[in-house]
Amino acid sequence: MRIGKLLVANRGEIALRVFRACRELGIGTVAVSPGDDAGSLHARSADETVEISSYLEADEHIRAAKESGADAIHPGYGFLAESAAFAAAVEAAGLAWVGPPSEALAAGGDKLEAKRIARQAGVPVVPEGGPDEVGFPLLIKAAAGGGGRGMRVVSSPAELEQAFAAARREAEAAFGDDRVFCERYVRRPRHVEIQLLGDATGNVIALGERECSVQRRHQKVLEESPSPALDEELRARMSEAAVAFAGSIGDRSAGTAEFMLDGRDFWFLELNGRIQVEHPVTELVTGIDLVQEQIRIAQGEPMQVTQCHLTGSAVEVRLYAEDPVSFLPQTGRIERLRLPTGIRVDAGVEEGDEIGTRYDPLIAKLIAHGPTREDALDRLAAALDETEVGGLVTNLPFLRWLVAHPALREGRTTTAFLTEHPPLSAPPLRLPEGPWAGGFRLNLPTPEPVAPPSVEAATHDQAGGGGQSALTAPMPGTVLRVLAKAGETVKQRQPLVVLEAMKMETPVVSPYEAVVRAVHVSEGDRVAGGALLVELEE
Repeated sequence: MRIGKLLVANRGEIALRVFRACRELGIGTVAVSPGDDAGSLHARSADETVEISSYLEADEHIRAAKESGADAIHPGYGFLAESAAFAAAVEAAGLAWVGPPSEALAAGGDKLEAKRIARQAGVPVVPEGGPDEVGFPLLIKAAAGGGGRGMRVVSSPAELEQAFAAARREAEAAFGDDRVFCERYVRRPRHVEIQLLGDATGNVIALGERECSVQRRHQKVLEESPSPALDEELRARMSEAAVAFAGSIGDRSAGTAEFMLDGRDFWFLELNGRIQVEHPVTELVTGIDLVQEQIRIAQGEPMQVTQCHLTGSAVEVRLYAEDPVSFLPQTGRIERLRLPTGIRVDAGVEEGDEIGTRYDPLIAKLIAHGPTREDALDRLAAALDETEVGGLVTNLPFLRWLVAHPALREGRTTTAFLTEHPPLSAPPLRLPEGPWAGGFRLNLPTPEPVAPPSVEAATHDQAGGGGQSALTAPMPGTVLRVLAKAGETVKQRQPLVVLEAMKMETPVVSPYEAVVRAVHVSEGDRVAGGALLVELEE
């Protein structure tokens, strides 16, 4: 079939990215927007816009497609992008689905089922099971989604109950499915993913890898292709494993097989049956427009891509409205926005737009390409120097620090990068060599990874002596849970209030053993950054 008009069931920069591909192919575009997102850039940029009640309501997207006369739906990433039920409903409504078939999404989207299939296909996987089987540290993950939502590292049995509850709430909020599972936590792996593309004829091709090891709150902040850790032999083995898994579930369209890499050993994590946030780095090193390929495949056309050749190097960073040290989301109006020229920029907002609490705080993706990795990083550093954002706090200082960091420049990146190199800390004068380059400390065991940067510095305000403190909200959000009562004695680091913003939970904890003098919020309250939450006294 020929797609004449396409609806994007998403928002922000990915909606704009799909609109751009549609226009190049001569396809009309439809945006959707609930009332709380009306007037956002993606809604202003489509040929037409239909109001819906929520991005998470499948029926609303189908209604909007029928109402606007669209004959296809592209889900973007996040929200319902990997929902087999949504894909099936779109197909049942007689609309073209720009993505893997619902059967492939059901098989690959459920992380536990994906692990079972991977084992059958001979692909190595990370062991999963109950806490007693897996041991500590372990990782709790959402069964129905990714992107760091519904994910918790647990170091001891005492943390399990609270971590399970928080992971389930985040998974339900992000994916409409609260199922979670445990798997063994590898302390310092690399995170490497293989880009896949498949068509209805059964052809699947691997389009090289992306290194995505630098992460905060289990979400990526810098991605690059090719990975500095892979050579041709290792790339071929990982690509073969990714293609084997995709073929075993009948995958088509664009998808990504994610792996943990430790030395030359790798383990399959999951298949993301959708376009990824970091897809531009693959586009720049392969010269392939992945979104256009998705649309052609949805029209029943065979892939135009027959082989993969990587040219040069590409690096992407994500510019967020968030604190550059604690990574807590921020809100406010963008009073000034100067984005760089000379590199690729995929932005989701414009100057004057508002960053609120209900959606992801991503402002733009900045992607630089060069003949070598060093050239790409140099171009990205210059672009970051050119970038200006006024009116709200962003992670721009962190990105400048990161791209200049000598460990990153040498390709020494693992998922523990920001543990071993705290944000905005002074870089080492000399990087360790040989066995000292890893997590080793004399003859002691490798130290355990620690939690993301603490929010205590942002929430603890000493109130002028007498052992009294006021705990304040580190960012605007919704009070999800109140765990403290006036007169109660609390322990050091005991959670007192849980805030939710952008579908991520942040516990506000007691800085020391204390007595709760007063609690100033209730569950469901919307609070501003800096709002008084709890008063304590020693």
